Amino acid sequence: MSKEIASPAAYQDLLQEIGHAIHGARQQAAQAVNTLLVQTYWHIGQHIVEFEQGGKEKADYGSGLLDRLSKDLSTLYGKGFGRSNVFYMRKLYLSFQNSGTLSHKLTWSHYYEILKADDSLEISFYTRQTALENWSVRELKRQMKSMLFHRLALSKDKEGVLKLANQGNEIQQAEDLLKEPFVLEFLNIPQSHILTETQLEQKLIDHLQQFILELGKGFAFIARQYRMSIGGKHFYADLLFYHRILKCFVVIDLKRGEINHQDIGQMNLYLNYFAKEENVEGDNQPVGIILGAYKDHFLVEYATASITNQILLAKYLLYLPDKAQLGQQLERLLMDEDDQETGGGVAV
Repeated sequence: MSKEIASPAAYQDLLQEIGHAIHGARQQAAQAVNTLLVQTYWHIGQHIVEFEQGGKEKADYGSGLLDRLSKDLSTLYGKGFGRSNVFYMRKLYLSFQNSGTLSHKLTWSHYYEILKADDSLEISFYTRQTALENWSVRELKRQMKSMLFHRLALSKDKEGVLKLANQGNEIQQAEDLLKEPFVLEFLNIPQSHILTETQLEQKLIDHLQQFILELGKGFAFIARQYRMSIGGKHFYADLLFYHRILKCFVVIDLKRGEINHQDIGQMNLYLNYFAKEENVEGDNQPVGIILGAYKDHFLVEYATASITNQILLAKYLLYLPDKAQLGQQLERLLMDEDDQETGGGVAV
């Protein structure tokens, strides 16, 4: 006859502690397996490249070597050695020739997606950023499809682009929150449909998880239509967040059309209110982000010239940006920087 457990609550605590231990052990085991798999694939890539170098053979998508390897490895060792997998094993080695630079936080599925990028700067950036923000494979694919690297890079100089590629987008100041443009394709709005600002706001609330992913690491949602009472009048901020890294409120205002100087003045009012009425000890100065379909650079320059508050103005797109166009813009930026460094130009 079994003895009755004296304290059901104590037993539940015991069961929970054992469950935590099992869950932790399984996570560590899965991570160890993933790390070993990536390292193994890196070594396979190394063997392929060294074989090519010895035989003077170049392996590309149409290589007979990769076709033969894929078939023979699949026959000998089963699944996991399709032609595309073998191709990316080779590219893994070529992209990370020091195996110590491989991140243990990334699975082979992460690397498989990252290695689809053509540019070494992109590969470096997405590797670093995936580790920084713990992106799932699905999140990584979305960020690559939305051209995140290009959108961040185009607001920087060459040195800034190289730093971005090597270190990722580390949030250290308000300007690091800015993307140009923000991409809201996850709202699935038909091109022919025209939204009001209220409808756009509701759509973002309905897809809040995806919107926070687009905003970036550190955003915590607080409220929509946050009311501020000033001088007997009520004002409403569209969306209110708190940024846990910058330790400040972030007020977001949505504009269906072009951002104008009245929008900037209104945001300045909001930020003054938050600095005075809502900030507590330890909070930094609030940041405002105005998202509009269009903005005029000259208007922005003149309207923000004497404002001390941190107001960021950015465009949003409801559809994915043109990859070729952004790629050309980034290439032009890097080439212009090179011309300036070398004193390039035509003598007349």
